[in-house]
Amino acid sequence: MGEAVQRRFLGVTAALAALGMTATLSGCASGSGSGDVTLKFVAADYGTSAANTSETYWNNLARKFEEAHPGIKVDVHVYAWKDVDREVSEMVARNEAPDIAQIGAYADYAKKDKLYSADQMLAIRTQANFLPSLSDAGKVNGEQFGLPFIASTRLLFYNKKLFSEAGLDAPETWSDIKRDAARLKERGVRYPFALPLGPEESQAETLMWLLSGGGGYTDDVGGYDIDSPRNIATLTWLRDDLVGSGLTGPVAPGKLDRAKAFDAFTRGQVGMLNGHPTLMEDAEKEGVEVGMVPLPGVDGPSRGSMGVADWMMGFKQNEHRAEIGKFFDFAYEDENVLAFADEYDMLPVTDSASAQMETDARHKPLREFLAALPNSQFYPYAKTSWAQASEALKESIGTAVEPGGDPAGVLAEIARKATQAEQAE
Repeated sequence: MGEAVQRRFLGVTAALAALGMTATLSGCASGSGSGDVTLKFVAADYGTSAANTSETYWNNLARKFEEAHPGIKVDVHVYAWKDVDREVSEMVARNEAPDIAQIGAYADYAKKDKLYSADQMLAIRTQANFLPSLSDAGKVNGEQFGLPFIASTRLLFYNKKLFSEAGLDAPETWSDIKRDAARLKERGVRYPFALPLGPEESQAETLMWLLSGGGGYTDDVGGYDIDSPRNIATLTWLRDDLVGSGLTGPVAPGKLDRAKAFDAFTRGQVGMLNGHPTLMEDAEKEGVEVGMVPLPGVDGPSRGSMGVADWMMGFKQNEHRAEIGKFFDFAYEDENVLAFADEYDMLPVTDSASAQMETDARHKPLREFLAALPNSQFYPYAKTSWAQASEALKESIGTAVEPGGDPAGVLAEIARKATQAEQAE
């Protein structure tokens, strides 16, 4: 039994064992007396238009919850991703915190004692059902405040038609990437390997490569390790062997945003790039046959992949701990988790929903992403300084891999800013 399977088996076992326990931690919370309670719920919109806005999902879920829990109302407010974190921050600053928020970060609120911990809100079976790697990513000083809501992982995508025409197999090592990209360039492929290190989401692309080189943003004890020798070596390889060899296309990586790279892939202009489930679906709609493999490493496939998670949290201000817990227990039921994941091609964050997705033929295209999730590495979400560190990365990481760039110097400056922000917490 592999490590990922063992971890999932243990998580499911714990969750099933907990089902026999009648007491729940949320059941003994304050705020569960008589009288109606209205929970203000703020969420991010994962939709791309009015036709698939997340507001529809949350309004439907709220009505079902209200029917099952007389006396508790849910007032839903959905904002675009570019606005939602700021909106919640402003609400908290006005002393008008929502009861529940589904947003991108929780650590700052947890460190300011604005949030209930998971074990103050959730039934034991709900908390035990989260994938362990995601539970860990939601912890501050060993206590869980961020509840993972939805997740995604990344794989290396390649255009099967372009690879077949060039007589290439899927890459397994960095050397394979360089060889395949060179062959694709010879055949006139516009972006042999699309490397989006522009300001849109370069912190994600960077982390994927650092992990494949055996490094990352933090060390084994959670401290920043941005300018480690392994990270410098990874960016040096990108500078010299990929960018410097002219294998990344006509747009400099530091000027190439993820959206433009993804669009070029759906138009058949990209041989390889790092992608997520939504890109898979978009490409196949345009007739691009997609191959997917774990991101190659120096000597073989990487042992870990990058994961991304978004977060739920319960605010203390209105003292609705019990009602918040009941809503969370309802929202994390398998039917509801899978409905949202299906709508937006994302991955569930619970053991039981993941097990259902693995065995359902409808979800076969997502299985490779799902298999990567338990061992994925995440951003250092527990650090309030991560927001500043991420901005520093997006501003300058592209310059590290351009011809004549200075990987060591760029990483050292990013590390300095991250450490400075950490010390200011």
